[in-house]
Amino acid sequence: MVAAAIIIVMPETMSVERRKLMKGYGAELILTPGADGMKGSIAKAEELVKEKGYFMPMQFENTENPNIHELTTGPEIIAAMNGISKSVDAFVAGVGTGGTLSGIGHALRRENPSTKIFALEPTESPLLKDGKTSKHGIQGIAAGFIPKNLDKDIYDDIITVSTDEAMATAREVAKNEGFLPGISAGANIHGAIEIAKKLGKGHAVVTVVPDGGDRYLSTALFNA
Repeated sequence: MVAAAIIIVMPETMSVERRKLMKGYGAELILTPGADGMKGSIAKAEELVKEKGYFMPMQFENTENPNIHELTTGPEIIAAMNGISKSVDAFVAGVGTGGTLSGIGHALRRENPSTKIFALEPTESPLLKDGKTSKHGIQGIAAGFIPKNLDKDIYDDIITVSTDEAMATAREVAKNEGFLPGISAGANIHGAIEIAKKLGKGHAVVTVVPDGGDRYLSTALFNA
């Protein structure tokens, strides 16, 4: 497969595996100070666009992000649930760019207007819930600002999962289910389990597994 040259700008706090994977595929990496978070990376990328005339996909506000989830991922979930449950009672997803939650949420609501949608964020950085941000260890969600791609009218409630809970769940899934989820996947799974407990037996709760643990081999996920 041939692609255009790409420059990836991301915080230096992102895992080493991510960096090596991207370099392996030929990307140029620019790391920004971890203290500046994702905002710092976005600012650097925008600087490059202004100076060099590069194209920037704008994943936090490009509407093609939620649109593709509404057109593909959502219907895929509905098809997969056919024969398992009459409908999806609840959907849980962490908020990164907002595209997954918004797009899938709209698809599920169109199929079943009573489906409950839950936005998930780190306990340490409850921006949506309490308007507060802080450092956390769930890479890929909670960038420190509310993305334009997040439809705040689509979710019914906000739940929080701590970094420790996300990592512990990821480890348990790896041991008991035979696949290796990443930290944000652990957060989603933990959140979905908690919602399932509240709803009780006979309810179908769905989430997504957005990352694999192979991207976190050098992190605290495997140092416990």
